[in-house]
Amino acid sequence: MTRDEAIEILFEYTKSEALRKHAFAVESCMVAYAVKFGEDVNEYSITGILHDFDYEMYPQAPDHPLKGSEILRSKGVDEKIIKAILGHASYTNVERDTLLAKTLFACDELAGFITAVSYVRPNKTIDEVEVKSVIKKLKDKAFARNISREDILKGAEELSIPLEEHIAFCIDAMKKNKDLLGL
Repeated sequence: MTRDEAIEILFEYTKSEALRKHAFAVESCMVAYAVKFGEDVNEYSITGILHDFDYEMYPQAPDHPLKGSEILRSKGVDEKIIKAILGHASYTNVERDTLLAKTLFACDELAGFITAVSYVRPNKTIDEVEVKSVIKKLKDKAFARNISREDILKGAEELSIPLEEHIAFCIDAMKKNKDLLGL
């Protein structure tokens, strides 16, 4: 599967601009990690793009991502990608036993959180986001309350990367695509 084919699937099933931008934010972090780890950039890109493609249709657990995985199988998506997508939702009990799966889990909630922090900066741009401001907002339970702090912490831990380093890495990755992300 190519990146363009993954985008076609995303756009077919996801009409929300915010959810599309989230997919591209996660993809930005995933691709940067693929380069860092010497992994398959295309595989990481597709995984980031498709991880929530079914969320509008199936927003309730466990339908998302279980029903989406069936759609992806019917479209011939590689099983390694499907397993990583299933594993990004802890309630599926699908083990994150690959670097791809661990990276998706680590990037998903954090990309959403960094986006939220960007929106409260004076100019609403990621260029203003610093690691210390993300850490400060993580401690504020009322801020972006639907984003799991536990998943953000666990994701960095599963990658064996210090939280501050992981945050800085994802901020930088998202900055490179700030126009696509609307940040």
